Amino acid sequence: MKKAQVSIVMGSDSDLPIVQETTKILERFAIPFEITIISAHRTPDRAVKHSNSLIERGIKVVIAAAGGAAHLAGVIAASTTLPVIGLPIMSKTLSGVDSLYSIVQMPPGVPVATVAINGGTNAGLLAIQILALSDNNLQTKFSDFKLEMASEVTKKSEKLQNFGIEEYLKRK
Repeated sequence: MKKAQVSIVMGSDSDLPIVQETTKILERFAIPFEITIISAHRTPDRAVKHSNSLIERGIKVVIAAAGGAAHLAGVIAASTTLPVIGLPIMSKTLSGVDSLYSIVQMPPGVPVATVAINGGTNAGLLAIQILALSDNNLQTKFSDFKLEMASEVTKKSEKLQNFGIEEYLKRK
């Protein structure tokens, strides 16, 4: 088994359905990852210990998913020099806007790249793009992925042009 390159940390197991989108995209690109649950508020010592061990364990990128106060990404970013991607999780109280603001409003010197609320797929894709900076094979795979997405859009457009709106919707 290959050594993990991406560490996925979530604040609660309730984040797992969104984080699963991240794991699927990493698996599609054959990126080895680890996954764990760490609460910035309930297990702060564990969060710092985890962050301090990332580099020595060979991790290259961290994805931190959390909802509500969503301090997890910031706590990890404060404790490592690795790139951290914040994945805000939708909350019941403010539909995830609280999570988004908590992650995106980091002070100078503690950057956290942030994706959309519940943007699990994009968190994985951003991690892949970061890893591809030093991996030509991964760059090629990512370019192929983008070409595949473009081809899918073109096929849908051609189908719409051929069938019209009503028939297109029936065949969808």
